[in-house]
Amino acid sequence: MADFDVKDFLDRKVELFNQPGFIANDPICIPHMFSLKQDIEIMGFFASILAWGQRKTIINKCKELIDRFGGEPYRFVMEHQDVDLRQLLGFKHRTFNDTDLLYFVAFLRFHYERFSSLEDAFLIHRQYGEPFSMERALNEFKAYFFSLPDHPIRTKKHISSPLQKSSCKRLNMFLRWMVRGDKKGVDFGLWNRIAAQDLICPCDVHVERVARHFGLISSDKVNWKTAVELTNNLKAFDPLDPVKYDFALFGIGVEGEI
Repeated sequence: MADFDVKDFLDRKVELFNQPGFIANDPICIPHMFSLKQDIEIMGFFASILAWGQRKTIINKCKELIDRFGGEPYRFVMEHQDVDLRQLLGFKHRTFNDTDLLYFVAFLRFHYERFSSLEDAFLIHRQYGEPFSMERALNEFKAYFFSLPDHPIRTKKHISSPLQKSSCKRLNMFLRWMVRGDKKGVDFGLWNRIAAQDLICPCDVHVERVARHFGLISSDKVNWKTAVELTNNLKAFDPLDPVKYDFALFGIGVEGEI
């Protein structure tokens, strides 16, 4: 056991799980159904926000949502009339319901009328000339997301932020999908104004359990500081792409190897 090398072990697991075969049974398969950048962003965003519970159920609910969008999410967001919104009524996944969905669509239209990419929504603080900070980016994103008048108070629980001490698992997962780019074909690498080294590792139950086993997490709680601690420890293995180890930690956890 003294000769066990955690980095070498996790590197091998990254190679094992960061493969196209990973896609089919993971929510990331949803944005992979599209080729238009905005469709990938929109359905990647929904797939990450709805990502709690069994993966099969998450994928099925996202496919239902695509059907309600008429198979063209970006076109629906930008061109829908009020009468078309009836197609969204009755949608529900866990505590996310049609009230939340209608607001999400309203925000997405508001944003895409001003920007060509959802990446800009995470760069609000850069407009003030500040250096990039993921903590600040996520806090500003939530404030921007709920900047429309009369937003439903209930919907705010679906967008987390470090200000709430949340680990922001779903948003960090979405950002990983959009920012990371390699030749494996799982993550998209669509965005180039946020660097992979600035990403924070998504910290779900599988990742937390495995990371704790390897001493990569010391806190007994799971919050923003926990996610930052994990990411900083992963940077010791790869300072430019620490979040690639999400594949290893999650995959090991799902397969029950630890």
